[in-house]
Amino acid sequence: MSEQFTVTLQEIINEFQLEVIHAPCDLNTVLIAENDITRPGLQLMGFYEYFNPERIQIVGKMEFAYLSTIDAEQRYQHLEQLFSHHITALCLSRGLPCFPEMLNLAKQYSVPLLRTQESTSHFTTSLLSYLNHNLAPRVTRHGVLIEIYGEGVFITGESGVGKSECAIELVKRGHRLVADDAVEIRKVSNTSLVGTSPDNIRHFLELRGIGIINVRRLFGMGAVKISQEINMIIQLELWNSAKVYDRMGVDTQYSTILGVKTPSLTIPVTPGRNLAVIMEVAAMNNRQKKMGYNAAQELMQRLGVNMEGTETTTDFDAF
Repeated sequence: MSEQFTVTLQEIINEFQLEVIHAPCDLNTVLIAENDITRPGLQLMGFYEYFNPERIQIVGKMEFAYLSTIDAEQRYQHLEQLFSHHITALCLSRGLPCFPEMLNLAKQYSVPLLRTQESTSHFTTSLLSYLNHNLAPRVTRHGVLIEIYGEGVFITGESGVGKSECAIELVKRGHRLVADDAVEIRKVSNTSLVGTSPDNIRHFLELRGIGIINVRRLFGMGAVKISQEINMIIQLELWNSAKVYDRMGVDTQYSTILGVKTPSLTIPVTPGRNLAVIMEVAAMNNRQKKMGYNAAQELMQRLGVNMEGTETTTDFDAF
């Protein structure tokens, strides 16, 4: 069973600067585990099939307009039916006024009542993005995450293969470090992964023979980044003369993390190879491929060779 992540209602209030109309308890104890919201228009009409009370309920201009057209007794009945489901919280958008019945029912059923000045569409979009990020499934993997020319490159490999040394060279060349040693990877959508560093080791990097350094303090704020989408995975390994390494790049390799396929490369390490330059070229080449250009395929076409690439997928979750 996968771990369920939560965010407190107080954190949401602080993030979006929400006004608290009624707080029945310490809102740090109200945990949100649902990464979706509900605009209860159908529920206010009496339809509760598939209704999830654990989601944050947002009342916008449309719902408010409907409640304004009915008399106080009907309004109380419709709102009581909603509040009696013990919803997690209800938020009024656009700075809309709170009906007296709404406040009384919030107190009766111990439901937090909030308000934002933002428009309904803007607030729901921002809140969904926040919830998707903070409640996303996540794993922690050993490696280095660095931004190279805007591409998030996750460097993996055995301990001592040279990941951190390569990262510090890339930082000196103007790229930005996101995480060293432990990379927390979140699945923010079905097609994208975002990596960050655990708070307690953020911006620190270990170099054998030197020790621990603080990259932000040593190289400045421009050398670090808080989070980055992972666009490719590079596996570093010591050169194995018995292994055949890809020399053309026609075949496409992928690795899956949390079920998301990400382009990957395996780069052999030998004395004298400039890994930082190789990483830069790999990042730029990956960007070209995303834009529809593949140098290996063009060369094959010029040579008159009809060669179709194959895909190979490695499941990182299995390790």
